[in-house]
Amino acid sequence: MKRNSLSIVNKIAPSSPAVKQPKPRFYSSLNKTHTHMVLLDWGSLPHHVVLCIFQYLPLIDRARASSVCRRWNEVFHIPDLWRKFEFELNQSATSYLKSTHPDLIQQIIKRHAAHLQYVSFKVDSSTESAEAACDILSQLINCSIRTLGLISMAKPSFMNMSKSHFVSALTVVFVNSKSLSSIKIEDTPVDDPSLKILVANNSDTLRLLKMSSCPHVSSDGILCVADHCQDLRELALNYYILSDELLLALSSETHVNLEHLRIDIVSENPGQIQFHSIKKKSWDALIKHSPRVNVVMYFFLYEEEFETFFQEETPVTHLYFGCSVSKAVLGRIGLNCPRLIELVVCAHGRQPLDNELICIASHCKNLTALGLSECEVSCSAFIEFVRLCGRRLTQLSVMEEVLIPDDDHNLEEIHTEVSKWLGRVWFPDVMPLW
Repeated sequence: MKRNSLSIVNKIAPSSPAVKQPKPRFYSSLNKTHTHMVLLDWGSLPHHVVLCIFQYLPLIDRARASSVCRRWNEVFHIPDLWRKFEFELNQSATSYLKSTHPDLIQQIIKRHAAHLQYVSFKVDSSTESAEAACDILSQLINCSIRTLGLISMAKPSFMNMSKSHFVSALTVVFVNSKSLSSIKIEDTPVDDPSLKILVANNSDTLRLLKMSSCPHVSSDGILCVADHCQDLRELALNYYILSDELLLALSSETHVNLEHLRIDIVSENPGQIQFHSIKKKSWDALIKHSPRVNVVMYFFLYEEEFETFFQEETPVTHLYFGCSVSKAVLGRIGLNCPRLIELVVCAHGRQPLDNELICIASHCKNLTALGLSECEVSCSAFIEFVRLCGRRLTQLSVMEEVLIPDDDHNLEEIHTEVSKWLGRVWFPDVMPLW
């Protein structure tokens, strides 16, 4: 900006003979003085101002800025900047993760381990990355971590490493933190003894525990958590761990109201697993104790494996079907899931779901969201479904291929009818063309 202004002055000044032009040397001296003043001002900014600026910068830019002057380098090491950190670890040259530099990792362990509070590890599919994450965990002796997340970006690499190595590293954090409130350790070899260590050191603070697909954890391990962590509000686990005893433990008078219970129902050996059933009185006890709890179920089963589910009233609020689901199961949902809020069907087959959807709309009075893909519904039945739900249907995501024209309605006019009942403009989703 200064350079442009100076250029304009040079162009205008010669046309006025009354103005005496300074020598070029004077301008050079003036620019140097101004530059020095600007650098001096930036370098003398208060710590809290520089800290605020640094908080908006990515780590790499923050590191570069720290080399500007000694004052900025001091700010770079202020504890507030190191309370939240995500370690990105990868071994493959083709990985899209930007790996955290080893020198920076060592600097964090040496200077900022005690400041870390919100920590996550994002690793690629290699076992080496998972082991590197555990090596870092095992060095966090002087830590006070509040939230911990272990995230595998591809296949669960933590499951491929030594169980003893993983558990040993994880228990270092469990023992030393003393204030863990949120833990996400899904797809890991965590086991019952390590959960007991977690409970022994963090029972007063733990509020959220996500540990689906952890084959070394049994219902006894979860029961230990439920019995001792009285402030537990959110829990995510596999269905094989769920039991009547666990639901009753979560429903005890001493336990706080559970807010979110996520259950993953996954077929480990297709066609060979006989899923157990949960008694209605156990579900009733949970809802009586925690009337506002969200019960979320993710199903990844084959059609023949659904026989156990929804035979009687189930207090599920959110249902996601990742694989094909039969008409019979959807019919039972309409009759036995009165608390249902959201339903997502990713696949079904080629038999229209007209009656099933209308049954769900008629009986599930809390339903506000629907997602349909790779299934079929006649246009007339879909309009009737929307009419029954009305304006409470706040989310409606349906692929255009799902809707089948009939004698009464076609695809050209369906958006008008649906929009009328929703009270807002609506169109079916269309697969993008690349």
